[in-house]
Amino acid sequence: MPRRKRQASTFNLSFLDIMSCGFGAVVLVFLIIDHSLEIEIQTVNAEVLSEVDLLEEDIREGEAGLVRLRNALDDADLEIVEADGLARRITEELDEYEALIAAIEESGVSDTDAVAKLQAEINQLEEKIKLLQEAAEAEAGRSAREFVGEGNRQYLTGLNLGGRRIAIMVDTSASMLANQLVNVIRLRNMDPALQKQADKWVRTLNTVDWLTAQLPVNAQFQVLTFNTEAKPVLADSEGKWLEVADTGKLEAISATLREQIPAGGTSLHNAFAALAALPTPPDNIFLLTDGLPTQGTNPPRGSKISGNDRLKLFREAIRKLPSGVPVNIILFPMEGDPMAASEFWQLARASSGSFLSPSTDWP
Repeated sequence: MPRRKRQASTFNLSFLDIMSCGFGAVVLVFLIIDHSLEIEIQTVNAEVLSEVDLLEEDIREGEAGLVRLRNALDDADLEIVEADGLARRITEELDEYEALIAAIEESGVSDTDAVAKLQAEINQLEEKIKLLQEAAEAEAGRSAREFVGEGNRQYLTGLNLGGRRIAIMVDTSASMLANQLVNVIRLRNMDPALQKQADKWVRTLNTVDWLTAQLPVNAQFQVLTFNTEAKPVLADSEGKWLEVADTGKLEAISATLREQIPAGGTSLHNAFAALAALPTPPDNIFLLTDGLPTQGTNPPRGSKISGNDRLKLFREAIRKLPSGVPVNIILFPMEGDPMAASEFWQLARASSGSFLSPSTDWP
């Protein structure tokens, strides 16, 4: 009897052990499942957050693209308005020409008579041109009207054209194509032949021709161009002074300049540094430009530069000028650069030079 009780007790104990083990296994399974769910939830959350970041980046890019499209639309609207104005002017000119043709036809004048009359007028004009050219050659190096006084200044312009070594510096940056930025951008993308004929650039070239025609015959000169770099117009004249009496050099400079196309930014640092390459310093400087510089010795880090930064670059650049030398400024103003006229006027005044902002029909 006692033996049976021990056996029953042993059986009950083993059953409890089995039940305990089973319960522990179930708890372990639940713990494993719970941990797996937590990891999966974290993974899903990370993926969702990553998708949200990508969507936010797409939204920012879309907003930036929308701004660019609005700017492009504004530029297109401006070009449409300009094109409409040009179309109206052309239409008006066509109407005038048609009316003129109709009037000529009604007057009964024959084509032969009209051609003969025009040819006679052409012959007269050619004769006048020939006489003017002969007079110009005889009066080379003189102006049409001069004021002989202290400093030997030109009476009409106030420019001091004297000196033994005269440096003429011509800005050939892209802004020399036009007075307005939108027109500069438009011309920059046009055919090179049209860029060479841009009104502002042609006026600049005519000014260079006018200056070289007024220089003293017994003086030396050099014409330098500058944008981001500076160099003489004639490549074989680097580091040399040229003789004003050498008319061949004057004509070669004029022809070479008319083949150039304004491009790039403006560095007065490099422009004024180029004067140091001449064998002797100039005693008179003419600077033809349209505004404050856009870079120093090296290009700026970004694609934009503020007005204050341009002013700082200008004031640093003028320190490279030879001391005691007059700087005569001929400024072709550019919109969006209000401080240029004041700063260049102060430079001309401080150096005992002259300041001129010519009209559209000068020289």
